[in-house]
Amino acid sequence: MSKGPISQFIEKHYLHFNSAALVDAAKGYEEQLANGAKMMVTLAGAMSTAEIGKIFAEMIRQDKVQIISCTGANLEEDIMNLVAHSHYERVPNYRDLTPEQEWDLLERGLNRVTDTCIPEHEAFRRLQKHIYKIWKDADDAGERYLPHEFMYKMLLSGVLEEYYEIDLKDSWMYAAAEKNLPIICPGWEDSTMGNIFASYVIKGDLKVSTMKSGIEYMTFLADWYPKNSANGVGFFQIGGGIAGDFPICVVPMLYQDMEMPETPFWSYFCQISDSTTSYGSYSGAVPNEKITWGKLDIKTPKFIIESDATIVAPLIFAYLLDL
Repeated sequence: MSKGPISQFIEKHYLHFNSAALVDAAKGYEEQLANGAKMMVTLAGAMSTAEIGKIFAEMIRQDKVQIISCTGANLEEDIMNLVAHSHYERVPNYRDLTPEQEWDLLERGLNRVTDTCIPEHEAFRRLQKHIYKIWKDADDAGERYLPHEFMYKMLLSGVLEEYYEIDLKDSWMYAAAEKNLPIICPGWEDSTMGNIFASYVIKGDLKVSTMKSGIEYMTFLADWYPKNSANGVGFFQIGGGIAGDFPICVVPMLYQDMEMPETPFWSYFCQISDSTTSYGSYSGAVPNEKITWGKLDIKTPKFIIESDATIVAPLIFAYLLDL
């Protein structure tokens, strides 16, 4: 399939420095898929609130990604945008806000993420009553699920349809739910829904054990990786943090701790980040540092794009979709 105008523009003008790294990374990703490799995409930061779903959902539908690792915030915020989009407020002058203006946003139920405010009542609380019922039904039945599996149940049940405020095709979580795509969500407890779940545990309404843990995410990944790495598994990391740090460790865990020396290294690595190398900064570490931890091979194609992921990721996805 021939490349579209966005891809042609990228190839013509993105020739040096970070723009060239973007093209190299996109072509490397494309080559991985052409060779039969699987690809993990990791989402950190507030990519869902940045509406990455408008293009990432199509990546999922076209089988350009086979497994996702994301923070609890990204897991829930895509659905919040789906059901409360018209209630979001943008604050272009967020750098100039006084503490008093920030307090005013709080009193209006607007939780600010840089220049975008998420509406508490229309987003958080709208999901809460529906997800609680799904948690409670599982709790009463003695069933246990992973955080994303509960979200899939809620999306596919149709209980949210009355609230939809964006085109369903722009929700990456819905696209993932339709495919039952594997998701790793480490540190889910550090999210609004995680906090809400904890509140029900404290009140005695739910059992802690109803929600499967991060360790169970790792055991799932430890089972998935060997079964899917015959032609390689690539690692495309958006941002830093636990969404990337957690799943990349499955490789050294398998061959060091599980004593499975035949475990292949990640076959591709790309990170989009504005984090710089510093003392002990993992997000800012160059890819070669990961060689010393048994995550990447000497020959693994490695790319770093030092830029804003909300700019870079859509462009790379557009290239992969031949747009």
